[in-house]
Amino acid sequence: MSENGVLINLSFSISFNIDGENSLSLLLEGKRAFVSGGTRGIGAAICEVFAREGADVAFNYHASDDLADEVRAKIEAHGRRALSFKVSVTDRYGMKHIAREIKEAWGPVNVLVNNAAVNKGDNFATTTDKSWDWVVDTNVGSLFAVTKPFYKQMIREKAGSILNITSVGAIRSLPTSVHYATSKAAMIGFTKCLSREAANFGISVNAIAAGIFDTDLGHTLPERLLQMHDFWVAKGRVGRPEELAEYAAFMTSDRNSFMSGEVVIVDGGAIT
Repeated sequence: MSENGVLINLSFSISFNIDGENSLSLLLEGKRAFVSGGTRGIGAAICEVFAREGADVAFNYHASDDLADEVRAKIEAHGRRALSFKVSVTDRYGMKHIAREIKEAWGPVNVLVNNAAVNKGDNFATTTDKSWDWVVDTNVGSLFAVTKPFYKQMIREKAGSILNITSVGAIRSLPTSVHYATSKAAMIGFTKCLSREAANFGISVNAIAAGIFDTDLGHTLPERLLQMHDFWVAKGRVGRPEELAEYAAFMTSDRNSFMSGEVVIVDGGAIT
């Protein structure tokens, strides 16, 4: 998308058939994707872009049935199948049930996006036990609860792609909450270590380190920090969720066949 607001659709790739004629194909055509935290912000944008790119998309959510209905409608508007589950990302039994239900309905999931996350504006000195446990248990514990049942399906198929949405706050010393930065740094370690094991089964594991985006999570940051960000960041603004979703579609596609264990920064030039 250009800075002048002109949308350039880069969702198609050009391939050649045996007669030398050009044909167009979608990035995720025929894929079955699961996105954690799919009703808001980046998660909702990923669900819609993945559907536009040809994937059937399932997602979980925590609270709003109305938002879940909206996301399912957007997926189906692209002619794709949609499933939604009101199950916490920390519910290990619930996530196993989701993986099994999707497999029975569609077949095994071959694209997984670990997107769900929480944050709370705390100073470390005043962080309560409850606040620490909530952020770390949700952001780190969910990696095990969500990934394992889908990963086992991918192992059986000897194919798949896992994308983890981490944060630039895990890479640089930024004025963000310590528990959030800690949890997102753990996600980077999870990505790199799992990628080595997963490659033995034809599965890719990568991550996007997101900057500040126009999401509910981004809006939890202090106003002073947001003003400083817009002044400092090369693009001069926060990101739009769909901008990250476009790149996520490529990273989980078969076009991205040689990337493994990488953490790609998408932050508008904030820490360049």
